[in-house]
Amino acid sequence: MAAELTPEPRLSDTERQSVVEQLNHAVGEGRLTLSEFEDRLQAVFAARTRAELAPFVADLPAASVPEEMTLRPHASSVKRTGNWLVPRRIRVEGSSSSVRLDMTEARPVDPTVELILDLQGASVTVVLPRGASATIHDVDLSASSATAKVPEAGGLHIVARGQLRSSTLTLRYQRRFLWWRW
Repeated sequence: MAAELTPEPRLSDTERQSVVEQLNHAVGEGRLTLSEFEDRLQAVFAARTRAELAPFVADLPAASVPEEMTLRPHASSVKRTGNWLVPRRIRVEGSSSSVRLDMTEARPVDPTVELILDLQGASVTVVLPRGASATIHDVDLSASSATAKVPEAGGLHIVARGQLRSSTLTLRYQRRFLWWRW
């Protein structure tokens, strides 16, 4: 009997973009010449699976992303927006503060991101890309509120845990009206 082969999943645009950024970084450091960069870039856009991508970045150092990001605002405001690498764990320890994490253009290193909270009189808003999901079942509330205006299953998945005391947690999609986005 011949073993049945399972086809490898196709690449997403996000995965391709991650490799393109790694190649851009390598050119900036002088690890690749412009002609090598152009050749690899064409091959990356032609690749259909991860296995086809591997040879083009195998000789380059991987971009290092910390396992955890910790935010400790006290009587402050923190915003993270734009194109940023999202680690596997985000820890927010704040009091009398406001934190906004906009993940609509972000690039998570893992399909599941753990959001660990320890808040006192603070608010955390996480803006997710369309198709993302979240669960808030492991959040302990004391005079607080936690709202997930997204489904519990989907692409990028946020798992919120921790304690909220006189605080709010909101996980939602980006709002749009005409050309405004917030």
